[in-house]
Amino acid sequence: MAVSPIQEWEKMMQSVPKEYKQSARRFKRAIEILTAEAEPEVGLTPKEVIWKKNKAQLYRYTSKKEQVHRTPILMVYALINKPYILDLTPGNSLVEYLLERGFDVYLLDWGTPGLEDADMKLDDYILDYIPRAAKKVLKTSGASDLSILGYCMGGTMLSISAALNEELPIKNLIFMTSPFDFSDTGLYGSFLDERYFNVDKVVDTLGNVPPEMIDFGNKMLKPITNFYGPYVTLVDRSENQRFVESWKLMQKWVGDGIPFPGEAYRQWIREFYQQNKLINGELTIRGRKVDLSNIKANVLNIAASRDHIAMPHQVEALMDVISSKDKEFKLLQTGHVSVVFGPKAVKETYPSIGDWLEPRSK
Repeated sequence: MAVSPIQEWEKMMQSVPKEYKQSARRFKRAIEILTAEAEPEVGLTPKEVIWKKNKAQLYRYTSKKEQVHRTPILMVYALINKPYILDLTPGNSLVEYLLERGFDVYLLDWGTPGLEDADMKLDDYILDYIPRAAKKVLKTSGASDLSILGYCMGGTMLSISAALNEELPIKNLIFMTSPFDFSDTGLYGSFLDERYFNVDKVVDTLGNVPPEMIDFGNKMLKPITNFYGPYVTLVDRSENQRFVESWKLMQKWVGDGIPFPGEAYRQWIREFYQQNKLINGELTIRGRKVDLSNIKANVLNIAASRDHIAMPHQVEALMDVISSKDKEFKLLQTGHVSVVFGPKAVKETYPSIGDWLEPRSK
């Protein structure tokens, strides 16, 4: 009678040392996670779409919790990846946390650009989308002013929009790991040096820049950690179901990139990374010079100590140029993504934002 491969494997494993059996079991479990298990659901906080423009949508989140703060908060994310990182999963969601504290929460989702959006510039997002979304929040909430939170590149864009739209009644601005000074960008500076990186050739060839290219560049900042680290850790901790659930959520978001509109990418690389125009007061948007000293709202500026994408000195530079009287720089012991997802985000980032915002939202 023929012996099946599974029976042969089980017989062989009986003579294998215990620690080897454990390693094999973990490896097998990791393979199951990677190949057989469904992707996790994300962005589960109930919401409704209250405004649309092109691919962008403005969400208003709903909650059974009583709204106790007069000033609503609008969240703005970057033009890469998807904004559900701010509402990844119940119990690990900044959106959910703020709702539980009685805030009226909104989020601007840029959507997924198509080939027809390759000509979209930063000017369009900064002058047409952010201000209109802010006005819709004010109209929907019935409030006389609002708070806006910008995460990553979303905060950089928000600072420009706030500086150019002084008539908007922005009471509070929260920037979370957003770069403002590009004079020293670490390895990015080497990757994107205009002597070696021809941004015109990239955009003219590709149109929209594919998410795989953006993701590859980010991972090359720490290649061993970013390319291999997640899978080594998965094998090592594959029998820890709580870890596995968090791992799957993060890998889903990291791999869920969107194209970067070509003309916006051209501006982002040339005028920010290569020429550092924003902090130097040389940036113009539709012919209007951007002066960050026009920002007078209350400001909370959060940096992450282990951030290699927006290093702390890039973030802190904003504090020297804005005119806000009420301004605070806060350095958290996290990374660029762990600032908003994970145990430290729940214990430190969320309360830091909520505690700062609460007395300023009356």
